[in-house]
Amino acid sequence: MVKVIASDVRKGNVLELDDGKLYVVMSAENFRPGKGTPTTTVVMRRITDGVKTTETYKTTDALEKVFVEQVNHSYLYADGEGYVFMNPGSFEQITLTSEMIGEQHVYLEENMEVVLTMHDGVALSIELPQRVTLEIVETEPVVKGQTASSSYKPAKLSNGVRTMVPPHVGVGTRVVVNTEDGAYMERAKD
Repeated sequence: MVKVIASDVRKGNVLELDDGKLYVVMSAENFRPGKGTPTTTVVMRRITDGVKTTETYKTTDALEKVFVEQVNHSYLYADGEGYVFMNPGSFEQITLTSEMIGEQHVYLEENMEVVLTMHDGVALSIELPQRVTLEIVETEPVVKGQTASSSYKPAKLSNGVRTMVPPHVGVGTRVVVNTEDGAYMERAKD
């Protein structure tokens, strides 16, 4: 472990707090008021039971950062107990719970490459690719002569997620979507 100052904490870091438990950082925001002490607000999830907690530190407070390993894995399938991933190098399989994956499960596709953050052989968090390509299965019809503008229309993607797309995009079109917020990015180039 290594000491880091609170202002250097980033999303995905793993910290050991005073209670001796490990926490994965979900977000860290620095606040510098005109007067007073600058602070860092850290939103974390306790690894053992998934409980979320928010702590505020002075930006110069020292925190214990745990060394973790980033390991590539392939998504295999979902079963009743969770989501199964395989290390392509060792063929070792690991099952992650629904709580650990959270809302990101809708973007998991068979054989998708993901990055698991590991500590002492235990998966702490998952990082999906930033973009995925999905097909639009339901939206309003394309209006002839309508071009891309600032107005968007609702659409349902092949994974069941709803997003907003430009008016010229119709059913059957493959689009690239951001996995963090589900936002439309562009038409797929395939």
